[in-house]
Amino acid sequence: MEAYLRSSNLPITSLESQKPLNSFDIIGFSLLYELNFTNILTLLDLANIPFFSSQRDLSYPVIIGGGPCTSNPEPVADFFDAMVIGDGEQVITKMAQAWFKWKDGFSGDKEALLKLWSEIEGVYIPAFFEPEFDGSGFQTLLPRFSNYKTVTRAIIDDLDKAAFPDTPVVPYGKPVHDRLRIEVARGCTRGCRFCQAGMIYRPVRERSVETLLHLSETAIAATGYEDLSLLSLSTGDYSSIATLMELFMAKYEKEHIAVSLPSLRAGTLTPELMAMIKKVRKTGFTIAPEAGSQRLRNVINKNITKKDIFDTVDNAFALGWSVIKLYFMIGLPTETDDDVQQIIDLVKDLRRVNNIKKQRGKINVSVATFIPKSHTPFQWASQISLAESKEKILTLKKNLKIPGVHFKWQDPEVSLLEGLWARGDRRLDSLLVAAYKKGCKFDGWSDKFQYRLWEEALSDAGIDIDFYTNRTRDMAEHLPWDHINTKITNNFLEKEWEKALNGELTQDCRNGDCNHCGICDFKVIEPKVFDAYIKKEAEQVKQKNSMPDYKKLKISYSKRKQAKYFGHLELVNIFIRAVRRASITVKYSEGFHPKPKLSFDDPLPVGMESLNECLYLFVPGNVRPCSLIKDLNDHLPEGLVVHDCQLAPVKKFRKESESVTYLITIQDGFFDEKKFELFTNSHEFIFTRTNRKGKLQKIDLKDIVLKIDLPAPNRLQVMFRSESGKIVRPSEFILKVFDLSEEKVKQMRVIKI
Repeated sequence: MEAYLRSSNLPITSLESQKPLNSFDIIGFSLLYELNFTNILTLLDLANIPFFSSQRDLSYPVIIGGGPCTSNPEPVADFFDAMVIGDGEQVITKMAQAWFKWKDGFSGDKEALLKLWSEIEGVYIPAFFEPEFDGSGFQTLLPRFSNYKTVTRAIIDDLDKAAFPDTPVVPYGKPVHDRLRIEVARGCTRGCRFCQAGMIYRPVRERSVETLLHLSETAIAATGYEDLSLLSLSTGDYSSIATLMELFMAKYEKEHIAVSLPSLRAGTLTPELMAMIKKVRKTGFTIAPEAGSQRLRNVINKNITKKDIFDTVDNAFALGWSVIKLYFMIGLPTETDDDVQQIIDLVKDLRRVNNIKKQRGKINVSVATFIPKSHTPFQWASQISLAESKEKILTLKKNLKIPGVHFKWQDPEVSLLEGLWARGDRRLDSLLVAAYKKGCKFDGWSDKFQYRLWEEALSDAGIDIDFYTNRTRDMAEHLPWDHINTKITNNFLEKEWEKALNGELTQDCRNGDCNHCGICDFKVIEPKVFDAYIKKEAEQVKQKNSMPDYKKLKISYSKRKQAKYFGHLELVNIFIRAVRRASITVKYSEGFHPKPKLSFDDPLPVGMESLNECLYLFVPGNVRPCSLIKDLNDHLPEGLVVHDCQLAPVKKFRKESESVTYLITIQDGFFDEKKFELFTNSHEFIFTRTNRKGKLQKIDLKDIVLKIDLPAPNRLQVMFRSESGKIVRPSEFILKVFDLSEEKVKQMRVIKI
């Protein structure tokens, strides 16, 4: 697509309005993962926007960023006019209000806007700090203004009252996470010393059960999703998780809406929770022991035991799960060869117990190299070398090549670069540009990652990667992120580092004593959890499970304009979600993954329009067919329109031969009349193609074409015989008869009439 945009000299546009990106006032980037940074430059380049903020005047949009990678914003700071540090919901509103104020009175002065933004807690203006490097290469930032020396993280004190997008945009294509996601809590106080998210999202703030029930009800009605994912850093720690799951299952089991808990901790996934999850279908989950030995789990403050891991895996397999994913890290501080061996031993023990009990489950083992992150107790630690990572992964790979275990690992070269960007400084801006110009993009995708190009870029930019990754830092050293105040004190991080080296544990402060990390003032900012929810009477929540009598309906619809680009699988999903949004009760299939019983006539090729297509579904006997027309049309995208709904015939009899008519229009051209006459006057017109089985098939187009007409020089109407095994697409016919180029045929407008 990028190559097409460039060759066609087309600007990159917004998805909803098709407005060119460079015509917006503000463009925001979510910085979620370090190896997506080259894509920032790709988008700016496609929009003809200069990379560096210093090169952009007010004729260009203001570029802002946010997300977890802003914990150390320095490697990409020079590309942004402003960055949001911390919770963004309230900050973004304040920035918008400040922008309107600036627009009214100071719109000719960009620095005036940045000064207004700098007064908002959580907003970092990189241009207001000048980098300085000493003889050892350490970066120090010199503030330009005496009242703006540090940037304090923005924190929402009451998540239960915070705004939540309960009517999210639902894509027609299939994204990676194609489900409704609801954040049940923010923050984690388990205190894992490697975990940046566990530090920068403190304190724990929960949403109440009542709020979550309301949000889910509103969002499912608005989206039509059939999967609901409850998100937090450790969902199993949510205070009323059992009650919440019980209420969700009572509410959504009949609607076949599955509830998943993707972020779980061994010891919190009880058999009771598992039993509730599997009521609709067994959604997957990952357990993260992180380390193989108890000694190393104590170093990282994981606070789980081997028994916790065994019990959780055993319960999952016993309740019918077929695949469990285990996540480990290599290269953690103080790791020894014995710790690596204990990963192998733990997996083998789990597999052995599984085999003895004849549960036949599979264990997926995923391994990645530990990356020290900013604002964690391990921020001073070194990252192991590329050679060490490869050696440890090879050892694990060899020893875990056993039946029932699937071993995966993150490319150590990817981990090394992630470590570089996680702890880098402003000298990396030239590296990013150099890497981008060499062709680096989508670096987080294994099939696009090109380490060789990164090595060339590192050499060209004069960057010593070991300086940022493999070097242990002194606690007195200036760190590139020292000006970012996450409200966690250095004193706490230093003590946790010392406790790690001594193998000492720190207890969870959620329900225990304060660990004095510095986050809470216990006036406004403090942990906010809800007492166990008092359940209402079951009759008020649960629905009757009586099975109604169903009837089969035939629904006729057209597929026009932009809707012609929906593939068949996308079309099926669009109708299923429209049915859900319209609150139409339908019959479901049986089995492991129940689906609404919808069936379609032969699918249209992508790019073809149609005036009349059909689908069939089962609804309760008391549903009036005519009422479904408006209900569905209210929830279908532009281009899909339901025209008719009636009882389907008891049995559909397919004639030996049916016909279908197409209207074909050439854009900026015409059909050759001589070739048209040649075909109409011929007794036979043999067409040869390779069928799906790879065999050559000869078809006489004169037998297939029942009627053909040329009502206008650029318009052709053809009626084809539709016979099993001899179906000919209009594009095949045009290519053979009129000898047009494939490019010209692709641009034709084809309507099935």
